[in-house]
Amino acid sequence: MTAPATWFGPRHEQQVSPLINLSEISEIELLILKRMREFTIGEHASVFNGAGFDFVGLREWQAGDRFEHIDWPQSTITNFSPLIVRDFEQTSTSSVVIVADASASTRCGPAAGTTIAATIARTIATIGMSAVFFQDSVGLLMFDDEVRHLRGLRPRIGKNQVIHCLDAYQHGRGLQDVRQTLGLSATIGGFMRKTSMVPVVSDFLFDGVDEVLRELARLSATHDVCLAMVDAAEAFTVPRVSAGWVEAFDVESGRTRVMSRGALGQMGRRVGEYQDAVAQRAKALDLDVVRLSSDRTRFEIALMEFVAERRLRRRK
Repeated sequence: MTAPATWFGPRHEQQVSPLINLSEISEIELLILKRMREFTIGEHASVFNGAGFDFVGLREWQAGDRFEHIDWPQSTITNFSPLIVRDFEQTSTSSVVIVADASASTRCGPAAGTTIAATIARTIATIGMSAVFFQDSVGLLMFDDEVRHLRGLRPRIGKNQVIHCLDAYQHGRGLQDVRQTLGLSATIGGFMRKTSMVPVVSDFLFDGVDEVLRELARLSATHDVCLAMVDAAEAFTVPRVSAGWVEAFDVESGRTRVMSRGALGQMGRRVGEYQDAVAQRAKALDLDVVRLSSDRTRFEIALMEFVAERRLRRRK
């Protein structure tokens, strides 16, 4: 299994290979256009409406911002470092804030397969490009292995914003610290200006998962919260070893544990059973769950159907 350094720490630059490249993003965009044809203008009543854009304030320039949005008089106050831009919001659109797991366990995966983090990145791209198709704004929140330290990007509209979110997820660039309040639900809710769709993308292999689910259930009272669970059994299925005892290393806590060859061989099955139990507890709290496989075909079918269903539900 592979487990590169965490993106929250200073060693995030050690990861070189991209989790998802531009050609894959373009492939996802074409797939969305194909699968979402029934929503396009001309085939059905248009889902696009509204009066345009409203000015919501000033902020520092970020990669992908249009130069015509730069407020030059305000930028002179900061001596153009940083540049200040005018921030606009399209009142007719919805908001999608993707909450993504950036803990160290997501860097695990089979030696010749797809890591959990790569599947999370593809999920961000798919949900993000679906939002772009419907002219929704897209934002990102990332959490660490303790689900306490959150960093994020404010929701904005456009394909460049999705690419910016993917770059931030991989490299930690342009993220701002999110002010922590009394609970996770209040912290996430305080980050959003309006009612939003909040897909939480994770393998859910962290301590205190029941408390996190309860907090997300509280958040669902005001926002459309859903869970995208990355199936992690394959990532923890290891080849047979000849040694009778094996020392295992926990990439998140740094703890080690000696286990038998038989226990090591059962890790994949036990992780799968654990995720099944987490999904059942989430559904008991009225949280919708979609299971995501590293297999490309099954991933696309499951997530695209889920996204379309959520969109139809929001139109009612």
